[in-house]
Amino acid sequence: MAFPSPLAQPPHAAPAPVPAAAPHLAVQPPAPSRRGRSAPLWLFAIVVVAALGLAAYLLTFLGVAASVVAMVLALLPLTGVLFAVHLVDRWEPEPRSLKIAAVAWGAVIAVGLALLVDLLVAPVLGVIDPARADALSAVIQAPIVEEVAKGLGVFAIFLFGRRAFDGPVDGVVYGALVGAGFAFTENILYFATSLLEGGVGATTTTFALRGILSPFAHVMFTSVTGYALGLAARAGARPGAALGPWIAGMVGGIVLHGLWNGSAVFADFFALYVTLQVPLFIGFVIGVLLLRREESRLTWERLDDYVVAGWFSPAERDMLATARGRRAAVAWARTLPGDRSARMKAFIRESTSLAAARQRAITGRDARAIDDERIFLARAVSARAALLGP
Repeated sequence: MAFPSPLAQPPHAAPAPVPAAAPHLAVQPPAPSRRGRSAPLWLFAIVVVAALGLAAYLLTFLGVAASVVAMVLALLPLTGVLFAVHLVDRWEPEPRSLKIAAVAWGAVIAVGLALLVDLLVAPVLGVIDPARADALSAVIQAPIVEEVAKGLGVFAIFLFGRRAFDGPVDGVVYGALVGAGFAFTENILYFATSLLEGGVGATTTTFALRGILSPFAHVMFTSVTGYALGLAARAGARPGAALGPWIAGMVGGIVLHGLWNGSAVFADFFALYVTLQVPLFIGFVIGVLLLRREESRLTWERLDDYVVAGWFSPAERDMLATARGRRAAVAWARTLPGDRSARMKAFIRESTSLAAARQRAITGRDARAIDDERIFLARAVSARAALLGP
């Protein structure tokens, strides 16, 4: 089996045999178990308790008015970032509970851990020169503490959602969501502080710097951690074996974070923004597009197994595994009686899940992947029947 892309991983187990094609499956089976594909309820309980404590902290030290205004302002860049992540996640959408957990971890748990470390380190930094203390805090403490706090969230998603964490694109999505949540709460702190200390003018400047010029900063930093874990997942690594890539990813995020903060502390921020940060962001976007292309190629490869066995035609494989084919298919389905675009999207969704399940079976990292593969095959065939039926 050829894997020409440098982003690909070789197979780690013999693929399960594809059953011979059948004319139809009358009843669509239920979706596979959510175990290993959803966040545990106790995690959300911890987040709720921590959120109440964080809200009390904000309201006590920033006041109700400043906190509310800052939250409204922070929602603007968050909305844009979440929309961008949604575009990346459209090929094979991740489970909703895991995405919510990722944002919640960043917005509550990671911020809470960072604030706790700030309180513990403050007495140590208080005995040295204030300018040096600020530089150490911005360039060393903040990148290390914040990226580790966010990285713990990405690793938690890797553990709890192991059966949904399929590869680099998934890792980038979860890392980006954790980073987006962290940036949202951090923006509330910055915007409210600017409002209290400098009024509308200072708040406008802070919003321009954080909400317009750098809304994707934390997203990029934590996506490096997610990408590293995604490569480990694609290679079939168990949690213990994934620790090395996870740490390497966090180190990469820390370096980028420290470089970003250092440009504001030691150099001309705007000059480095244009000459360094903008190219980094462009490189990040190109990297994501390449990962999406790799995801499309893997979908094509896995569905081709079913073409050989007679379950799909080559035309269906090309339609399901390319963005252009999907757009054309949905547009065609809208012209059918009653507008069957929703049925076409269901066919695309189930077929993509089938390909992902087969890839997990091939890597050998998911003992239940073969069962999932059978279920998604039945669901895909049933969805096609509903699309083309009366």
